[in-house]
Amino acid sequence: MNDSETRKTREEADSGAQPAEVKTSGEGPQNTAQSREIEIASAPSAEEQDAADATVLKESRKHTRRSFVIAAAGAAAGFGVYEWIGSSNIEGRQPTPFRRAFQTNAKLSRAVFDDRALAPTYSLNRAEDLRVNGVYGLKETLVPESWRLQLVGVANARSFPQYTSDVTAWEYNYEAAKTSEDRGHDTKVAPSADTAEKMAPADMVATEKIREERVVKMPRGQEEAGASASTLDPGTPGLLLAMGDILKLPKYDLITQFKCIEGWSQVVHWSGIRFADFIDAYPPARREDGTFPRYVYMETPNGDYYVGYDVKICMHPQTLLVTEMSGSPLTQFHGAPLRLHTPTKYGYKQIKRIGLIAYTDKKPDDYWTKLGYDWYAGL
Repeated sequence: MNDSETRKTREEADSGAQPAEVKTSGEGPQNTAQSREIEIASAPSAEEQDAADATVLKESRKHTRRSFVIAAAGAAAGFGVYEWIGSSNIEGRQPTPFRRAFQTNAKLSRAVFDDRALAPTYSLNRAEDLRVNGVYGLKETLVPESWRLQLVGVANARSFPQYTSDVTAWEYNYEAAKTSEDRGHDTKVAPSADTAEKMAPADMVATEKIREERVVKMPRGQEEAGASASTLDPGTPGLLLAMGDILKLPKYDLITQFKCIEGWSQVVHWSGIRFADFIDAYPPARREDGTFPRYVYMETPNGDYYVGYDVKICMHPQTLLVTEMSGSPLTQFHGAPLRLHTPTKYGYKQIKRIGLIAYTDKKPDDYWTKLGYDWYAGL
């Protein structure tokens, strides 16, 4: 204790005041003893500890058994689903459950958007030349003057001057002209595959050759998916339209994005005829209830590539029968003289070099659907 503290204590003693309590760190002997008694009193006995351990072990075992049962049931269910999918029928190279999932997605899209949603449009300075991707049905150079659009299912077809009793009798002419145009590379199949030369199964080709020999025409359906089940039978009546018949309709320009299912996209300047105007000029025969047929089918002149659509998509205000891209006529590998553009669908639904348009109530065959892709292909 220093001098000031001694002096203060003496003053407090003289005045009769009690000296201030000096606090020290740490517990005194009495407090330490009390703490030990509390600790000893709170510690369970050996019997109590054993009982508590037994209770925990019992609960742990119960939860462990439950977890194993749940895990085993989940694994069995997963394996059952796997086996069910693996043993199901194959539709277009997809197990039926997967194909049903595609169809469910399409129904939801139709229910939400009703095929009326508009794709974004862009300014002209955003447009660029579209890369070539996929040349199915385009590998031979078509003589432009020999092109005709076969149109089937038209209302009052006989009233049109372009009517013929057999549109399939029309002969498309090809030439051996070489082109320097890049035919691109389609990666929707294995990149190592030579897709430009890939052939349909031998038995399918043989069957199609026999069929075509009956009408003395070149074989059809020479690509991987084979011939279309929706191609026309010989003797089918309809119209044969020349380019002049199509170019009489109003011309529209559209700058939209072309989206490929491979994961790339480009903004492109398209010019052509609205499909809705084409349908107005050459309407389909209506059903008994007064409505249009549900589908539209298209294929290339040689039948190697073919696509099916809901008629609502063809009536969409942005669906074009394209005659020009970037202000210039279509080239061979971009589908000259006529191709389709519908910006609410993936690129594989946008057929090039259209040789046939058929209005139909039967869901059409579709090239890439037969190879495992979605028929609807909506964005």
